[in-house]
Amino acid sequence: MYKPTNLRDYLRKAIKQLAQNPDKLHIFIDEGGARATGTAGMSFEYDYVLNLILTDIGPDLDLVFVPLLAWLRVHQHDAFANPENAKKAVRFEVDMNSAESLDLSIKLSLTERTIVKREDGGRLQVSHPAEPQLTPPFADAFWQLYKGDTRLAEWDVPALP
Repeated sequence: MYKPTNLRDYLRKAIKQLAQNPDKLHIFIDEGGARATGTAGMSFEYDYVLNLILTDIGPDLDLVFVPLLAWLRVHQHDAFANPENAKKAVRFEVDMNSAESLDLSIKLSLTERTIVKREDGGRLQVSHPAEPQLTPPFADAFWQLYKGDTRLAEWDVPALP
């Protein structure tokens, strides 16, 4: 699975507090499953909840959610394809430590396809195809976040593996 590592590396670059202190981000995979279709092929899909825990971060949630949603548009854009999926795609809880600090738990419903092909001689070849892509502006590689005239953050959305 590439998404947990890809998202961790991306958030550590996109969010200044995580770039300065990467240990404030913890990632867990919960409720994981491997779903096969029952056809003759051996391909399947991983289905899991990615739990991101950000500890002792500043109170502005926009600094987390704007880059996170930009990443999802590239790496899991079908999460927003219909209203029912969108309701469950991103969930979060906040523990307010103080006026300037909070702990944030974000749960993302993610999937990853795994293609298994039988080669000559019975050898099985495994691959992980890239997600189908939207067209720009959501697929733009570079983003900057502003509040008024103040630049809050900037980041590159990582390319698909």
